[in-house]
Parts: sequence; structure tokens; C-alpha cells
Amino acid sequence: MRSLLALGAGLLLAGPLSAAPQVQVVGLFPGAAVVTIDGQRQLLKVGQKGPGGVTVVRADARGAVLSVDGVEKAYDLSREYNTGGYAAPQRTQMSIARGNDGHYSTAGSINGQNVQFLVDTGASSVAMNEAQARRLGLDYKTRGQPMQVNTAGGVVPAWRMSLDRVKVGGIEVLGVEAAIVAGGSPTEVLLGMSYLNRVGWREEQGVLRLQAKH
Repeated sequence: MRSLLALGAGLLLAGPLSAAPQVQVVGLFPGAAVVTIDGQRQLLKVGQKGPGGVTVVRADARGAVLSVDGVEKAYDLSREYNTGGYAAPQRTQMSIARGNDGHYSTAGSINGQNVQFLVDTGASSVAMNEAQARRLGLDYKTRGQPMQVNTAGGVVPAWRMSLDRVKVGGIEVLGVEAAIVAGGSPTEVLLGMSYLNRVGWREEQGVLRLQAKH
């Protein structure tokens, strides 16, 4: 912490600095590259100058060389360069602490509606009962595909449907399969593998860590 404060003080004493543009190569073609410069995405051909004076020096399917602030730097796909040097883009992450009951619960949303999830790696999909689906405004009987599922109370009717988006923390996944189960089970909305398989996740020392794959 002391070293960070000392660095900040040094920057203040040196006076204001002009920030280098944030640059990311997100597409590669022979003689051209798709470049994101300070959030602006643009296709630049070799020799063409983009926002912030960034110029493509050469490009092919393996990588690109860009001139940033007059300095030529080599870029791989999805690499960034800023005042601190090269760094891979940071993927959104979040951590969920295990509760006293031994389960992982977390707030999230389905199609923009707030829900409380119970993480269940044994569930093949996001799952909820009919009352929960109605509260979320899901037209499961029209849009869903009828099926049957095994529950503690026996075999019951259910509907399989695709949710537009499921979000936990800052990690949003589009087109997530869900099961709407007739009756009152499950009592909580289960965050199953149809979401978890689309993100990176691991459990360590009582903490479940999620990370966006893109």
C-alpha cells in the first residue's frame, strides 16, 4: 500500500500526464486489423490512421504491429496496451461465500428481474417452480417444451425453455436453458449447469469463484 501511495505522489509532483489510448486488437486479417481504441471499434488497413493517431503498420492472421504514440508495438489477438504496458483484458469475476447451511446462495437476475439463486451443480439447468416463473413473467406454457422431471415427490410435469439472459454479479449469459417445474418444488431458483457451464467456475476453501469466459 505504501508503494502505491508513493507512486501516486510522484505522479502528482511530475504534473499532469496525457494518458496513452487504450488499444485492443479484436480481429485480424491479411493487411488489416479490427482495433478498439478507447472503446471505439474500427477496421484499419495497413498505413491507415485511426482515433488517437493509432496506425496499423502491418497485420496478418498471426498478429499485428501498431504504432501507438509513435512507438511500434506487436499485438496478438485480444491484447491491450496502456501506460502500464501490455496486459490481457480483464474478465469479469465474482466470489460467493458458502453459507452456514453448506450451500452457495447469491443474488442475480433473470431477464432483468431480480432473483435469489441457490447454486446447484447437480442440476442440469436453471430450474424453478411455476410460481417463481409467473413472478418473472415467463410465458413457459406457450414458449416452453413440455417434459417430465423426477423430483423427491415423484415424476411431475415441467417445461423446458430458453431464458433471454441470466446474470450473476457482472457475469451475464444469454440464451440459458431453464426448467419450469409444476408445483412448489424447487422452493428456490436453482442456478444449474446450463449457466455454470458457460462461465469459468471453481470452488476453493468455502468460496465459489465465477469468471466470465469472454
